[in-house]
Amino acid sequence: MMLILEAYFKNYPARRKVAEFLFENGLSIKNGKIYLRDVEVPISELARIIGVNRKIVYHTIEYIEKTYPLKLIFEKLNPLPSLIDVAPLMGWEVLEIELEKDAYLTGFSKVLKLLAENKVPVMEVFSRNLREEPSKLYIVIDGTLPVEVFMKVKEMEGFKKLILHTPEKDKEKFVCNYCEVKYCPKRVLLERVEVSQ
Repeated sequence: MMLILEAYFKNYPARRKVAEFLFENGLSIKNGKIYLRDVEVPISELARIIGVNRKIVYHTIEYIEKTYPLKLIFEKLNPLPSLIDVAPLMGWEVLEIELEKDAYLTGFSKVLKLLAENKVPVMEVFSRNLREEPSKLYIVIDGTLPVEVFMKVKEMEGFKKLILHTPEKDKEKFVCNYCEVKYCPKRVLLERVEVSQ
């Protein structure tokens, strides 16, 4: 999508900034107005948040509506609700995995298969594999991810980076710089072993 915006807005950097914001937030354009689903979004407030003047927003709307391919896309945009940010507040964990571009499909299916085999209760799966962004997979888990599953994910082919967002209150003691995770089950296991000895 960003390549499409780049092609149509290459001579209009301020308008492109507006179009990217609308796309990233799922805001649609219909009949000269901007909507969040069926709720009209005030142009002045939108301009303030994006950091442009209202005129730029109006010009962007006009340009999109008179450019048929853009109009087709922008009139159908919708925000996608997700549990990713609220999951730790609900006592759930979020597994955030970055995969190599060429291993995205196999990595995606292997992770889901691994979770199914270990009877990990999955609440939501959200994924992005856009050309100009890192390939990421977010999985909201009801409960705690077993340590063995965590370690197997890290050993997968095409695995790049893993972050486990957790409801654990004292996250600082669980931060592991080596793994680049916010909560490291491996470190927790080691701490438990040291305590029991």
